[in-house]
Amino acid sequence: MNHTTPSKFSRLLQVSLGVSALALSMAAQAQQTGPDPTEASLEKVGPLAVANVKVATPSGYGSGTVYYPTTGSAYGLVSVTPGFVEGEWAINWLGPLLASHGFVVVTIGTNTLFDVPANRAKQMMAALKQVSALSATPTSPFAGKVDPSRLAVMGHSMGGGGSLNAARDNPTLKAAIPLAPWETNKDYSRVTVPTLIVSCDGDIIAPVADHANKFYASLTPTLNRALMEMKDAGHFCTNGTAVPATKTMVGKYSISWLKRFVDGDTRYSPFLCGAPHQADLGGTLISTYKDNCPY
Repeated sequence: MNHTTPSKFSRLLQVSLGVSALALSMAAQAQQTGPDPTEASLEKVGPLAVANVKVATPSGYGSGTVYYPTTGSAYGLVSVTPGFVEGEWAINWLGPLLASHGFVVVTIGTNTLFDVPANRAKQMMAALKQVSALSATPTSPFAGKVDPSRLAVMGHSMGGGGSLNAARDNPTLKAAIPLAPWETNKDYSRVTVPTLIVSCDGDIIAPVADHANKFYASLTPTLNRALMEMKDAGHFCTNGTAVPATKTMVGKYSISWLKRFVDGDTRYSPFLCGAPHQADLGGTLISTYKDNCPY
């Protein structure tokens, strides 16, 4: 018979308590908002009423609109940035959609229409910083709505490249979602932020072989990462002008990714790795999907 000595028992107890403490810590960090998600609930506007307000004096970026749930508090904050020669109009459809599912969202316009991805990265981080500070102001219309420890970035085209740069340079971010990303740098091996890349298979501005695929391949294999390529779609397949069915799919996966990694809500894992996800892969909207499930 094997016997556990007191010293061994003590070490085992310490390990057990450590694991328990970690589990409790992770549970405390997770935030669940709303009823259990379903395929139908993720393909439409969420259950929360939403209001919006313009940022009166943007600090470090060109313009900003904040979308926020009218009830509740301490939501994760997401910045969404447009691409080359685009304004907020290109990506502002994501503002009310994401907010209705339990996020505060700031869609921004850049200082100039021609800003490169590195500059866009700085501007999206500036927007996160300012909106977090405004939320801490009692007179703000969205006072108390933002949890400054749960921040994420999204962006289209050069804004997508900017979101990769922001994720690389700001490891405390909880998630990044580059949309049809464009960037001359192809090495993102330093990124530790969970990253979902959405690309468009017919993109001639940021061809997937030279951009999205290379970005994904450069990410560390152990990183929580995924690459979703939309079928029969051009560079603007993630914008407000995209085909409604494609926008619905982009919205569903964006919500699920943010919920899983910004909120720590594992109720959304099946929509990224489980049976609902497999059903999407059997449809007609996604041409390629790569991941390192489970998460």
